[in-house]
Amino acid sequence: MQKSDERRASLLADLASAEGPLSASRLAARYNVSRQIIVGDIALLRASGEDITATPRGYILKQAPGGIIRRLACVHTPEQMEDELNIMVDNGITVENVIVEHPVYGQLTGQLHLSSRYDVRQFMQRLGNSSAAPLSDLTGGVHLHTLLCNDEAAFIRVKNALAGKGYLYSEESC
Repeated sequence: MQKSDERRASLLADLASAEGPLSASRLAARYNVSRQIIVGDIALLRASGEDITATPRGYILKQAPGGIIRRLACVHTPEQMEDELNIMVDNGITVENVIVEHPVYGQLTGQLHLSSRYDVRQFMQRLGNSSAAPLSDLTGGVHLHTLLCNDEAAFIRVKNALAGKGYLYSEESC
């Protein structure tokens, strides 16, 4: 049986070297512990200052991003969501999250971390297989995305492509 502090150090190394998110179930199987033990380990690692994010596909260790962070205000129907996300990832952008402004709770953020069409397809399948609605349903389709862009040119390409589809929010959108 591996000691808990050794397991947490190994967990952190796994997250640092992972190509993508690692699920608690997968980690639990790897370490031969319960999923709840992994959830607790992640909580302790976060409390010690590690920047670990839980995404719908699993945990990721935030690394110093290579590129620039930008935000875009968007609006579209639920049926247009996949197209919007594909436009972003097709231009080499990682969609970090979606943010909506709720009248009671304030800012609500959903972690996405989508970098490819495969990621978008997986996200859309999870959404379709659940009874949950997209966060943008709370705000009539209006939402923000935080984007990790390789460079300013990629951001401008995405902005222009989204504007061409009518997905950018503007005063005329209301």
